[in-house]
Amino acid sequence: MAEEPQVTTISEKGQVVIPQSIRKQKRIKAKNKFIVYGKSDTIIMKKLEIPDLKKELASIFRMMDEKELKISDEEIEEEISKIRKKTACHS
Repeated sequence: MAEEPQVTTISEKGQVVIPQSIRKQKRIKAKNKFIVYGKSDTIIMKKLEIPDLKKELASIFRMMDEKELKISDEEIEEEISKIRKKTACHS
């Protein structure tokens, strides 16, 4: 189902107001992050879904506790360092 287009205006600072009805429908709140694409006279904004890391880690640790898996802080730091090095090499 196609959505009805709405008109908005860009401010002198380059800010664009997303109409309230769209913000409610798309659950957009202050501080949400977006990727912005531009081609010809078209601009597309895509909301980034950034996971809540605290909840994600709590879930992982809960699962580890249930399975009685033990991992030290040093092992965690070591794994984080490995992933950061891999990510830095691919950038």
